[in-house]
Amino acid sequence: MKHHIFPAIRLTLICIVVFMGLYPLLILAIAKLAPAKGEGETVTLNNKTVGYKLEGQSFTKDNYFWGRPSAVGYNAAGSGGSNKGPSNPDYLKDVQNKIDTFLVHNPSVKKEQIPSELVTASGSGLDPDISLQAALIQTERIAKTRNIKKEKVEELIQTQKKQSINGIAMVNVLQLNMALDNLK
Repeated sequence: MKHHIFPAIRLTLICIVVFMGLYPLLILAIAKLAPAKGEGETVTLNNKTVGYKLEGQSFTKDNYFWGRPSAVGYNAAGSGGSNKGPSNPDYLKDVQNKIDTFLVHNPSVKKEQIPSELVTASGSGLDPDISLQAALIQTERIAKTRNIKKEKVEELIQTQKKQSINGIAMVNVLQLNMALDNLK
């Protein structure tokens, strides 16, 4: 029995030191070499941090673009999605409520035109980006509430456009809303 127990205990202690001590310290050292020192890319306005570039935020006012809903209330410490499946009645009711809310605030949009990302939460609950289509469908509401020409809002969206990994045109909602506030 001694032949098996002591090597197992030694291996356990070595794994604890390596995986709970050395590995996290190595990852921390690599993060500290990154441009933001492992703290995430902050977005500042007038020398004040207003958010993080890679973290979604809640925008619900009509004069701002709305982002993707979050199942965790945009809490980065508790990142995660909902455990309700697409056939769950509570989930379907929640999605229908989001559709109804969107339609009330965007009366010119038809239900079938709403991109699914505007009414369903992501797996992380923190997506900072929406598709170009999701931004463009909100232009009429933004233009009306801000008393700006719709074409000007569409031009602004195009200036904020970036390509995602899978080739879909995306827009960062926080940066788009900041650019919207700076629009003359």
